[in-house]
Amino acid sequence: MAFSPQGGRHELGQNFLVDRSVIDEIDGLVARTKGPILEIGPGDGALTLPLSRHGRPITAVELDGRRAQRLGARTPGHVTVVHHDFLQYPLPRNPHVVVGNVPFHLTTAIMRRLLDAQHWHTAVLLVQWEVARRRAGVGGSTLLTAGWAPWYEFDLHSRVPARAFRPMPGVDGGVLAIRRRSAPLVGQVKTYQDFVRQVFTGKGNGLKEILRRTGRISQRDLATWLRRNEISPHALPKDLKPGQWASLWELTGGTADGSFDGTAGGGAAGSHGAARVGAGHPGGRVSASRRGVPQARRGRGHAVRSSTGTEPRWGRGRAESA
Repeated sequence: MAFSPQGGRHELGQNFLVDRSVIDEIDGLVARTKGPILEIGPGDGALTLPLSRHGRPITAVELDGRRAQRLGARTPGHVTVVHHDFLQYPLPRNPHVVVGNVPFHLTTAIMRRLLDAQHWHTAVLLVQWEVARRRAGVGGSTLLTAGWAPWYEFDLHSRVPARAFRPMPGVDGGVLAIRRRSAPLVGQVKTYQDFVRQVFTGKGNGLKEILRRTGRISQRDLATWLRRNEISPHALPKDLKPGQWASLWELTGGTADGSFDGTAGGGAAGSHGAARVGAGHPGGRVSASRRGVPQARRGRGHAVRSSTGTEPRWGRGRAESA
């Protein structure tokens, strides 16, 4: 088994967050929220231990069994360290907050799973810098961001230099906060996202021509909508703001009074079943999934195993296999 000079296992691609200012920033963002906390890849507990001081139930999902065992022995009773792959882990069904130092190469898979899921209300994620910028709409929105903007708000908080990790990854990170809207801007997730995809991939010299080619909006209504929203006919889909997408969707006959129905995206956990996550560190590699994740140990020296396929039981103060 290979280890880096800093103690990370190479086969899990472990890169640990060591910059205290970044840890404090993430801790502060989570402190503004309420409810139980679900952590992606706690590693050695750089985020877990500070977060535990808030006294809220924490479930930390860690792929590395040895680190899960060691961290479980160091955490207080309201923290549960689970040895499991986050992409396969059954998410809780009660309101909660998600936090994590996300493996850079699995950011898309993890984010798709979270956006497809219900019940969590805030996610504070440390992801690759360029991904954080795109998701926050810096320089214009992306297909993924526009497709989910009616249900979520994406906020970029800071850039995290590669030197904040050990070992250092090849790129910088970014702190991204995602918040679920209390009232969705549109309904009909699947059909709305199909429409956004059609516009983003459509051909034409600007929005006016792209939208005309969709056949969904009359020329008269389209011209009126562009004028009222002060949008150039030559603007691009990336230039539209969430409210404008919602307004445009209504113009096509879509409704704005629905809520999240979970029908879009196809469920990232299933579509990415071969990828394994839990080390929670950027720049790592994907290991082949295997059955029978070995059990870790509970803090204070007791071995515990949980049943497979059940939702988390918050705050039992143990390390367990799920």
